Amino acid sequence: MTLIALGLNHLTAPVSLREQVAFDTESSSAALLSLRGEPGVEEAMILSTCNRTELYVSVATGAEGVPQAWLSRHHHLTPGRLEEFLYRHDEDAAVRHMFRVATGLDSMVLGEPQILGQVKDAYQLARDAQALRAPMERLMQHTFAVAKRVRTDTRIGAHTVSVAFTAVRLAEQVFADLRDASVLLIGAGDTIELAARHLVDKQVRRLIVANRTLENAQELASRHGGYAISLNDLPQHLADADVVISSTASRLPVVTHDMVEKAIAARRRKPMFMVDIAVPRDIESSVGELDDVFLYGIDDLRQVIDDNRRSREAAASEATAIIDLQVERYMAWRRALTLRNPAVDLRLHAEAYRNEVLEKARAMIARGKSPDEALAFLANTLTNKLLHHPSARLREAALSGDMDLLHAAGRLYGIAEKPEVSEE
Repeated sequence: MTLIALGLNHLTAPVSLREQVAFDTESSSAALLSLRGEPGVEEAMILSTCNRTELYVSVATGAEGVPQAWLSRHHHLTPGRLEEFLYRHDEDAAVRHMFRVATGLDSMVLGEPQILGQVKDAYQLARDAQALRAPMERLMQHTFAVAKRVRTDTRIGAHTVSVAFTAVRLAEQVFADLRDASVLLIGAGDTIELAARHLVDKQVRRLIVANRTLENAQELASRHGGYAISLNDLPQHLADADVVISSTASRLPVVTHDMVEKAIAARRRKPMFMVDIAVPRDIESSVGELDDVFLYGIDDLRQVIDDNRRSREAAASEATAIIDLQVERYMAWRRALTLRNPAVDLRLHAEAYRNEVLEKARAMIARGKSPDEALAFLANTLTNKLLHHPSARLREAALSGDMDLLHAAGRLYGIAEKPEVSEE
């Protein structure tokens, strides 16, 4: 069985392709069942975020190409479409990649903490779909322990610049003082929550939260002094926004070219700054072609984030050392699964002897022998049978001077070696 990590991310593929292979929460469960049902696939987990889509699978020998073929087929892509954008890691490299992802070392924002929650969500979905067995269950528990240790033992998360913070920082470059700006947030997830906190710190003039589920929008807005609208009301409120930050799980754009064109006209050409940090994208890409609209996508934020990356590179080196050690520990456990456990064979061997001698002792009692005589036979015969082969091997070892075997036998049977007594 081979462990494989297969996927694409913000470093290997453009957002236009990442959104084609993204999975939302609703589709992930069905996708897991489909992937787990492929020939040779023993375990499966799908991790899909705005920056990556990855499959973690354990496959039988000969089925190593199944996950990639399934990914293309599932998303109705032409054969070979993903070839140049995919990366694949096998066995210990797959384990190392998982550890790096969960600790934020592979993120656009080095050390960002949100990815660990997304990994935990992916794990829970895979558990609910019964797509995991002991090896990957152990891997995920090991992953969470490694992530916790990296957070505790290094400064990888110190002064982390999140995508949400970067979006707000860009908005400040357009509007020198956000206290004069009206901001529209679309979505109600963690990224939008973080953006709302940063905006409140900047004392924005007005905060609007739009979401498909109005109750979720109201809950978030009430925490940050804003007011809520449903997505259906978005066209009527878009012209009020100087800044728009959007991050939903919608498969289709929620802000169209026509909506923004009408909003700009209503604003009398007053500029609008828009940040789309969703994958698939929430705002139609053609919106960026409109005059007086400044549209940034998730990939456009990379330069701003890279400027802050260097301060955490030393901590990343420390985290890598921790990961290297933990990879070897997990792989040692995984390799042990493929070895036949001699303790199991020894117990089966002993139980077979016991059953054989026990039947003979019962037969003696049935023939009229006393219980004491049968018990004595049972004890003596069982002892002789269990110790015959070890005793013979140890006699040979003593004659040949095989001290390694003699010492190993002492440790195996828990027999303390007696110190030699010198004659005076």
